[in-house]
Amino acid sequence: MVFPTRHALLAGVMLAGALTTTALAHHGWSWAEGEQTELRGTIRAISMAPPHPSLEVAAADGERWQVDLGNPRQTERSGFVEGSATVGDVIVVLGNRSLDPNEKLMKAVRITVAGKVFDIYPERIGTN
Repeated sequence: MVFPTRHALLAGVMLAGALTTTALAHHGWSWAEGEQTELRGTIRAISMAPPHPSLEVAAADGERWQVDLGNPRQTERSGFVEGSATVGDVIVVLGNRSLDPNEKLMKAVRITVAGKVFDIYPERIGTN
């Protein structure tokens, strides 16, 4: 039977810890600005896949943004389900953008498509 060396075992534990920390940071709010901003654009892609549904939105200035929604159940509870929007729809996103100004990433608290409002995180709307 082969047992891993202490160094290999330590490296594995450190890697697992780093991956867990990264995943938790991305799925929490610590990576996002406290202030909410509005993004207006056109939906270019929709993914309803776990760990969270997301949209690719082209803003008026041509910048492409990734807009993360809540987890699948939370997004569904907001009323936003497959078929609620299609590529080409105009969208207004209220959310918190990434702390990194070069990263075009936003976590949505509310989205509006064709006049229909979907509150993804109703308890966070208008709060910092």
